[in-house]
Amino acid sequence: MIVLEYILLISVVVCAVAAPLCKRPLVMVIVYMAFSLMMAVLWSLLQSPDLAMTEAAVGAGITSILFFLTLKKIHALKGTKDE
Repeated sequence: MIVLEYILLISVVVCAVAAPLCKRPLVMVIVYMAFSLMMAVLWSLLQSPDLAMTEAAVGAGITSILFFLTLKKIHALKGTKDE
C-alpha cells in the first residue's frame, strides 16, 4: 500500500509540473484531469472519503467539463468551426 501511495505522489508532482509546461490547451486540461483523479485516489487511500468524492466530482468532473466547453467556445479544439 505504501508503494502505491509513493507512486501516486510522484505522479501528482509530475502532473503538477507538466500542466503549465504543455503547449496545447487540450493536453493541459487532460493533465489537470489526471492530476485531480490521482488526488481523489490519494484522498481515498488516506481514509478521507469526503475529500476524495469532492475532488473527483469538482476537480475531475465539473471543472474539466467547464474547461472543455471553454476550449470549444474559443475554438481551441479541432473541428469546432462556426457554422
